Amino acid sequence: MPDPAATVPTKHWHALPDGRVQCDVCPRACKLREGQRGVCFVRAREGDEVVLTTYGRSSGFCVDPIEKKPLNHFLPGSSVLSFGTAGCNLACRFCQNWDISKSKEIDTLADAASPETIARAAEELGCRSVAFTYNDPTIFMEYAIDTADACRERGIASVAVTAGYICDAPRRELYAHIHAANVDLKGFTDDFYRHVCGANLADVLGTLEYLVGETAVWVETTTLLIPGKNDSVEELDAMTKWVVEHLGRDVPMHFTAFHPDYRMLDVPATPLETLVTAREIALNNGVRHAYTGNVHDSRGSTTYCPDCAAPLVERNRYVIDRYELTEAGRCSTCGARIAGHFDAGPGCGHGRRQPVRLAHYRKA
Repeated sequence: MPDPAATVPTKHWHALPDGRVQCDVCPRACKLREGQRGVCFVRAREGDEVVLTTYGRSSGFCVDPIEKKPLNHFLPGSSVLSFGTAGCNLACRFCQNWDISKSKEIDTLADAASPETIARAAEELGCRSVAFTYNDPTIFMEYAIDTADACRERGIASVAVTAGYICDAPRRELYAHIHAANVDLKGFTDDFYRHVCGANLADVLGTLEYLVGETAVWVETTTLLIPGKNDSVEELDAMTKWVVEHLGRDVPMHFTAFHPDYRMLDVPATPLETLVTAREIALNNGVRHAYTGNVHDSRGSTTYCPDCAAPLVERNRYVIDRYELTEAGRCSTCGARIAGHFDAGPGCGHGRRQPVRLAHYRKA
């Protein structure tokens, strides 16, 4: 049964003629009878409406470097307070956070915090932003929106780490409150999305086009490259050409290494050579900033000036060793403007994850 203290009404749904209620948050369009939950697990029918059952509940909080999201062009080196809830509206067979996103147990939600408590904690912990991550903020958008607003009042930005699988009206509502997003572009074929992720590619591409074309949200993409599934030269060529044509050359792309997990334990880890090849394809097709991730690759983690090729931000894993950007986000060598949100120096984060409990930050 839903926890009454964590249950709040929602508005993106409508009644059907057969007595069911349809959730309109994502393209799954779950049709629910009394007591049923959507595929995401956290949105449920209660009475004659759809409610969110995990408001104010989290699977845990950590202070992370912003580069772990990954975001390389949004306040590099700064700390972000990261958290998620439970459940997911996709069904990725390779999920790297399956213990959280695939959870059907409320016990996963070990920590509780109001939006105001999260904002206060982020401020006291020295975080420049708060990230909705581990699972997708799409499915807990009411909690995410309230938290983003509470953070904004304290000058703290909000980051969405998302699969981008969301309908138009809730998308417009959610991202009016978000400063930056990393969108998982999980592959570039309908077959991969349908059979491996339980979703469809067109809706994700629509979210990317909306965010870049109609909002001020800073956007970067991530593709987890899975050997033999979504890593062919042809698919990467088509994907990167689409990004340049539809999103522009300045949207950074991250290509990250898969490790066997969840329901893909029989697939080998991604070779470094695959990531290097993907990065080269992106750069050759006009992407100005392409990165490798989940591996130690100094060249693939460095931000270069697209005009003079000078190394601007050199990273050792999640620690910044060199920073050659001005406060205006320009190359200190040639003065070229680098797309993104930058300070005159790197943030003071420590480059490592730090779990935190929010009980200390609640008002007495």
